[in-house]
Parts: sequence; structure tokens; C-alpha cells
Amino acid sequence: MIKVLLADDQRLVRAGFKSILDGEPDIEVVAEAANGTEAIGQTRAHKPDVVLMDIRMPELDGLAATREVVKNSDVRVIILTTFDLDDYVYGALRGGASGFLVKDTEPMELIHAVRVVARGDALLAPAVTRRLIAEFAGRVARPATSPRLNSLTEREREVMTLVAAGLSNDEIAAKLVLSPATAKTHVSRIMTKLDVRDRAQLVVLAYESAMVTPAWMST
Repeated sequence: MIKVLLADDQRLVRAGFKSILDGEPDIEVVAEAANGTEAIGQTRAHKPDVVLMDIRMPELDGLAATREVVKNSDVRVIILTTFDLDDYVYGALRGGASGFLVKDTEPMELIHAVRVVARGDALLAPAVTRRLIAEFAGRVARPATSPRLNSLTEREREVMTLVAAGLSNDEIAAKLVLSPATAKTHVSRIMTKLDVRDRAQLVVLAYESAMVTPAWMST
């Protein structure tokens, strides 16, 4: 059973999401919160697998709450937002969120997102998430430097670049003529070396370190 916490200051939004998720045999909404402070407390009390976190809430916003929730825990956070190109969402991805959804998402997309993130994968919709990260990472004045990047092999750098381009493990395997299992192993080793939670943080780091450059900056 996937345990979910709903954190949103709008009661109707929480009620709608709860109705959708509780209708699934493998998902249970175990708690709700109306602000970031409550989200942190309810997470500690109920230990959910996934938190659906509104980005704008009173008392403590979703950005600060996300950082606290993911700190020293395996809890996964999906950010809820009204607009996909939102610098607060980018900050939340940097802070450890595993992906985001716009609030008017289709019910099946919501259910799929919860299942994807619960099993430890990042919720990366290439058409939106890459664009969001490229937009805001492209504003960084100087590329971030991380000594950990020096620990990557040439093959691992190649794989990380393809992850940042939105390719799945199977697509990476096909492009590099590898088995899917080998591609998955490369991705796992990269995440371990760079100490990141999932693919979302890999994509952020790839753009911020200029390993991948937004298209408008290379023309």
C-alpha cells in the first residue's frame, strides 16, 4: 500500500485528490495538511511514502517544507503548482522534490505520478520538466562546480547527459548499444557518486554545471 500525505491550503483541492487516490486499491491517503508546518509534522507522525505538496501555503511554503521533509528520509515529494514554468517549482526540485504536477492534471496522471515516485523514480515529463529546469538553470551567472563530477567516467558523463535530455533507461540503452540493465546500473552509480536522490536532481545538476546547455544559450 502506498501511503500519501496531501498538503494544500485549499480544502476542496485536498478533497478532490483524496477522492481520486483513495479509489485505488494500492493507494491510501493517510493524512492531510493545510500548510508547510503541518506537512512536516504529519510526515513525521504518519511516515508517508509520497507527499503531494502545494508550493504556496501559509505559515511555511512548500519549498521550505520540501527541504525539511526530504532531509534524512526516504519520503518522496511531488510538487503541486498552478503554473508549470514557476521558479518556486525549480527551487523545490533543487531542494529534493522528485517531480511536479499542475493542479488541473488528469486523474490518471495523478495516480500514475504517485506510483512512479513511490517506487523511487523521478517524475520527469520531458516536455515540461526539462524546459522548466533549462529556463531557470540557464539564468545561473556561473556554472556550479562540483568536485563529485570529476569522479564520473566518460561513459557516466555520457549517460548523465542523456538523462538530462529526458531519455529513459531503455532509450539510453538503445542509443549507447547497452542492455537496459547496464544503463540502469550506470544511472544508479552516477546518483551514488553525486549523492542525489533521483533523476530530477541529476537533471538539475547537469544544467547547473553546464554539462547540458539550454538551446537558446548555444545559438
